Amino acid sequence: MTERSIRIFGDPVLKTPTEEIVVIDDKIRALVDDLVDTVKIPGRAGVAATQIGVGLRAFSYNVHGEIGYILNPRIIETRGEIGLVEEGCLSVPNLWFKTPRYPFAKVEGIDLDGNTIVLEGEGLMAQALQHECDHLDGLVYLDRLDQQTRKEAMRQVRESDWF
Repeated sequence: MTERSIRIFGDPVLKTPTEEIVVIDDKIRALVDDLVDTVKIPGRAGVAATQIGVGLRAFSYNVHGEIGYILNPRIIETRGEIGLVEEGCLSVPNLWFKTPRYPFAKVEGIDLDGNTIVLEGEGLMAQALQHECDHLDGLVYLDRLDQQTRKEAMRQVRESDWF
C-alpha cells in the first residue's frame, strides 16, 4: 500500500485507453490499495489507474467522505441537461475550467471479488464518475472543453511551471 505519484499532462499514458482487468490477482489487489491510498489525500475526488502510470481500467474515489474503488467501470447512464461545472485535475495541476458534465451519472463495474457494483450520484459524484471514466478512455478534461476555452487552457498549460 503506497501513495503513488501522479502523472502530469503530456505523459502518453494519460492519452492511452486502458485495458480491461481480466484476472484479479495480487497485482490487482496491490493496484487497488495504491489507488485508495493515493485518493485519500485531502482535495482529491478521484484517481484513475492511468494517473499513476497503470494502463488498466480501475479508479478510486473520495467524495463527501466516502472512499472506494471500482474495476472495469463503464458509464451506463447519464441524466439531465449538460451543464458547465468548474473542474480541475491532478494531472493538470492548478488549472480549473468550466467543463460540460451531466448532473447525474451511473457507473457499473466489479469489485475485487468479481461482484458487480454500481456507483451513482449527482453533483460532485456524477462529475467524478465521468471524469475518471474519461481518464480510462484516454481523455483528460481539457478534451471536453469547447474550442475557445480549450485554446485558453492550452495556453495556460504551456505557460505553467510544471509543463
